[in-house]
Amino acid sequence: MKTTAAYWRETLQLTQHIEGGSFRETYRAPLAIQPEGFSGLRNASTAIYFLLEDGDFSAFHRIASDELWHFYDGTPLHIYEIRPDGTLHVHLLGRNIRKGEHLQVLIPAGSWFASSVEETGGFCLAGCTVAPGFDFADFELAGRADLGARFPQHAQLIALLTRS
Repeated sequence: MKTTAAYWRETLQLTQHIEGGSFRETYRAPLAIQPEGFSGLRNASTAIYFLLEDGDFSAFHRIASDELWHFYDGTPLHIYEIRPDGTLHVHLLGRNIRKGEHLQVLIPAGSWFASSVEETGGFCLAGCTVAPGFDFADFELAGRADLGARFPQHAQLIALLTRS
């Protein structure tokens, strides 16, 4: 069966995500922990489905936790990571290991990251697991001017993958 982005959006009941794409939370650990450096209790782990299509992008953002991406269906997803030292890493989330794609990609806490599907007409269905669990108190959406000033060597990419 050939699947489409519309099929996954409807079947998985995905809704619009603030950073771009569509998502639905699928798991929130009942265990609450107090991680060092966090402002309060966090669930030990959370997980979502995340769908991104060609023509849209997940805007640069960062969180205070590690985020592990999992490939499920579709075409490769480019995940652009800017580490705190300014190093840019381009990860390919997909199933063609021989072409440098990875079934899982880890984005460490504190890195700025954005993603896009770069195959015309393509889509990527992925999963994201966050530990300690995701909380909007730990989420920061990048502003184009601020992030571009912080990392001028990546200003062109930042301009493409920010919304304001």
